[in-house]
Amino acid sequence: MYTNQVIEEIARDAYGRVLSYLIVNWRDLQAVEDAIGDAFLAALETWPKAGVPDKPEAWLVTAARRKLIDRARRNRVSESALPTIVAMSEDTQRLTSSSTAFPDERLRMMFLCTHPAIDPVMRTPLMLQSVLGIDAARIASAFITKPSTMSQRLTRIKASIRAERLIFEMPDEEEIPDRLDSVLETIYAAYGSGWDDRGSLAEEAIYLGKLLLRFAPREPEIYGLLALMLHCEARRKARHDEEGNYVPLSEQDCTRWDIDLTMEAESYLHAASRAGRIGRFQLMAAIQSVHAHRSSSGRTHWEAIAQLYEGLIRMHPGVGAWVGRAAAVAEAYEPESGIVLLEAIPPAEVVNYQPYWALAGHLYKRTNRVEDALSAYSRAIGLSVDVSVRQFLSRQASEIEVRH
Repeated sequence: MYTNQVIEEIARDAYGRVLSYLIVNWRDLQAVEDAIGDAFLAALETWPKAGVPDKPEAWLVTAARRKLIDRARRNRVSESALPTIVAMSEDTQRLTSSSTAFPDERLRMMFLCTHPAIDPVMRTPLMLQSVLGIDAARIASAFITKPSTMSQRLTRIKASIRAERLIFEMPDEEEIPDRLDSVLETIYAAYGSGWDDRGSLAEEAIYLGKLLLRFAPREPEIYGLLALMLHCEARRKARHDEEGNYVPLSEQDCTRWDIDLTMEAESYLHAASRAGRIGRFQLMAAIQSVHAHRSSSGRTHWEAIAQLYEGLIRMHPGVGAWVGRAAAVAEAYEPESGIVLLEAIPPAEVVNYQPYWALAGHLYKRTNRVEDALSAYSRAIGLSVDVSVRQFLSRQASEIEVRH
């Protein structure tokens, strides 16, 4: 039983690295995924008897590589593929026998997933599943859609890749800026997906952001994304009090924010501003920077945040920006102004968007629209995954019921 748990942990931790390492050599997504699946089955059969190997990732690569070679032989692989097989064999032997750290090819794999033939809408979900090992249900939550719908879309895109015999190639240097946004979106979505867990996925997202910065050091949006993630990460411990109760950002104790992470975030944002090319991640980071300044000024400059959201909406409109602007306007001016903006958002966009209903409940409560507030809180509670958030919203709703 213990060995099975170890294999599960390795699967969560190593899947993306193993897949990415094999893909950059083999370039057939479906074949590699099948081979890795067979490798993990072999591990489940072998490791309980022989013990977990010292280098489990190299062991899995070796097992998967054998499956790929067997498949190539059955399909009478062409002579042109033989050098790849030989190179993979040599690399695997080197990884197994030396002290070399397992190479992290996930960044390259992300760029491979931005191939022009892949539907732009599906590039980020494909990266999240294939490179970072996030399941379809969590991806669906990030994209505010049903898990079954997301699963079907991912299955279709992989079938399309297989049917079109799409070969994964790295983009040329001049192509990278055009394909960068999908990679940034994936790293940000991974960070958001890891926000409510123990932080391991969030840490991986920050690591990949820093890896990306070394890869393309002149792209200001990478700096902006890192600033955004680090500002959010600096406040992780303050999101809950000593008893584990959820604490919204505006009520958090600033002394619990990580000053080192905040300063690091500010340095990235300053570096981004020097490029003179503003982007959505820089604007989102700037919003978090204004929140961070409460620790020194003692107040939140909501007017500045509202203005930044206006810029974000012009550049990259979306439900998150619309809701954020409504919240900022309500705080900067009056709750009724925020409600007007909130109610102007197309209903289809917010059916399953928890922040919308949480904010609606809050603003309706402030304006004594009791029934609307209770209804909105009920929707928000039902859409909340985090138990502490559900409890917080339940307390807010209870205050209305007690008062009336």
